[in-house]
Amino acid sequence: MKLTVLGSGSPEPHVRRASSGYLLEVGDDCILFDCGGGVFDNLIRSGRKPSDVTHLFFTHLHSDHMMDYARLVHAAWDEGGAPLKVFGPAPIAQITNAYFGPDGLFAHDLRARTELMPSQAVWKARGGTLPRAWPEPVVTEITGGDTVNGETWYVTSCTVPHAQPALDCMAFALAHAGRKFVYSGDAGLCDQLEALCADADFLIHWCYRLDGEVADPEMMGLTPTPSEIGQMAKRAGVRQLLLTHFRVQMDTAEGHAAALAAMAAAFEGKSGVLEDLQVYQIG
Repeated sequence: MKLTVLGSGSPEPHVRRASSGYLLEVGDDCILFDCGGGVFDNLIRSGRKPSDVTHLFFTHLHSDHMMDYARLVHAAWDEGGAPLKVFGPAPIAQITNAYFGPDGLFAHDLRARTELMPSQAVWKARGGTLPRAWPEPVVTEITGGDTVNGETWYVTSCTVPHAQPALDCMAFALAHAGRKFVYSGDAGLCDQLEALCADADFLIHWCYRLDGEVADPEMMGLTPTPSEIGQMAKRAGVRQLLLTHFRVQMDTAEGHAAALAAMAAAFEGKSGVLEDLQVYQIG
C-alpha cells in the first residue's frame, strides 16, 4: 500500500496545508479518504489525474473534509473517467444530487457542456461520444460498523465522537495483504476506535490540542492530546503513528517538538507529524 498525504490541515486557511485528504493506492485502486479544500490541487501536484481516484470515503461531512468533492467529481467526469464510488454518512446522497441532479447547482453548467453544439464538438474532438451523460457518482450511505469490500481489500468502520448529533462521524480501517491502515477522522478517543486500531501498521490520528493546552470541558474528551493518542496507540499495538489536522497556532517548530516529545514518552513505535505531499509505503 502506498499513502500520499493530499491534505493534513484544518478548516483554517494555511499556506502550507490543504484540509483533510489521504490517498491510499491498493493494487489497481486509488482510494481517497476525505476530500477537503485544497485536496484537489494537491492530487494534481502529486502527478495524478482526477479520474485516477476510484473510491472516496468520507469520515463525516464537515466542509474541511468534503469541500473539494464536487470539483473532483466534475473534473473526473470531464476526463471521461468511470463513475466515482462514494461511501459516507447520510446525507451524502442528497448532497450529491444537490450538486449533480437535474435541478442541482451544476445543472446550468452541465446543460451547457452536454447540449450546446460547440461543447459537443469539443467533447467529440477529445474522443467522447454523444449523447453525453451527466456525472453520476455511485453513492452508498454507510454508518459506523459497516464493511465495504474491494477486490483485494476491505474497509471497516466505527462511530467516533466528534460532531454528533449534527453529523454522523466515523473512523476507517483498510486491510490488504496482511497490512492495516487506520484513519481516525476527527475522533475523540473511545473503545470502538481503539478496537479498530488493534495491531494497525499505520494510524493517522487528528490532533487539535497539545498537552497542557486549556480547553472547554466539553471539548476535552473530543480533542485528545499527543500523549493521550500515543497511550491509546500503544495499548492497541499500533506500529506507526502520525498526527495530523494541527491548528495554525500549533503548527510551529515549538508545537511540533512538544507533540513529538509527548508522543515519544507514551508510544514506543515510529511517530511523527504529517505534511502535505508526503509519501509512505505501508508494507
